[in-house]
Amino acid sequence: MPSSPERVVYLSGEWVPESTARISIFDSAVLLGDCVTESTRTFRHQPFKLDDHLERLFLSLKVCRIQLGMTREELKVATLALFEANRHLLGPDDDFWIVHNISRGLTKPGPNPAQRNPATVMIFNSPMDLRGWARYYTQGCHAVTSFSRAIPAQSLDARVKNRSRLFYTLADQEARLVDPDAQVVILDVDGYVSENKGGNVFVVTKGELRTPSVDNCLAGISRATVIELARELGLTVHETRLLPYDLATADEAFFTSTPYCIMPATKFNGLTIGDGQVGPVTHRLLAAWSARVGLDLVAQAQRQLA
Repeated sequence: MPSSPERVVYLSGEWVPESTARISIFDSAVLLGDCVTESTRTFRHQPFKLDDHLERLFLSLKVCRIQLGMTREELKVATLALFEANRHLLGPDDDFWIVHNISRGLTKPGPNPAQRNPATVMIFNSPMDLRGWARYYTQGCHAVTSFSRAIPAQSLDARVKNRSRLFYTLADQEARLVDPDAQVVILDVDGYVSENKGGNVFVVTKGELRTPSVDNCLAGISRATVIELARELGLTVHETRLLPYDLATADEAFFTSTPYCIMPATKFNGLTIGDGQVGPVTHRLLAAWSARVGLDLVAQAQRQLA
């Protein structure tokens, strides 16, 4: 594909300029929020764990009974072709999101809206804007619980990554009623820690790393990466249940997610976590992740503020 002065997107087999990409208002993504998703990022212009993201995407598609009409390898080929078509628009210090949104396609109204149309396959790239998170690497953020609880796994398993984000958006807004800069911690219906709006939660207590098991939260790729790095560093990792008490009394805490990788938290519901500084274990994990991808995560985010 020849290079374009504008980013292009992949839309159900077509290559479309980003400014003109459209889907129908009758698509199930629009009418029902019926859409699964994945967000991958690059480091130094190289996609990170794309195969893991595609594997999770296909598991979500299976559980949601969405017939993609492409094999995983075919989707990967299209994904990488799109990235290469847009790559020339990246600056030397910039990176991309690689986002997949796949819906059930056009929805037929009626009591039995059987799928008669192919899935809508949307893939796009966008610049990785880290400015909003940059200061948290050194200052830490304020983690605040919402009063809304996570959707129970009996209703919708959190391991199905989907675009129905209204619940998460409302929970995030509830936390920001306490602190406009808060990062939300969502609890499940039994009061245990579930997840963040877009990531997972970790605490460090007496040198050991603890995080909720995936019974009530997304099985995050960044979460898995931190567990890998922690074990390489010789840290003990427990996947277990956590209560708000465990965050309030932790020595360190942080969130994990695709864009920022690790976001330290130094306050929880107004209480200081540990000594109020980004802790040594968090610093070690940030350094290990940076070494893994050949890029200083903190420096990249801080350069965007300049």
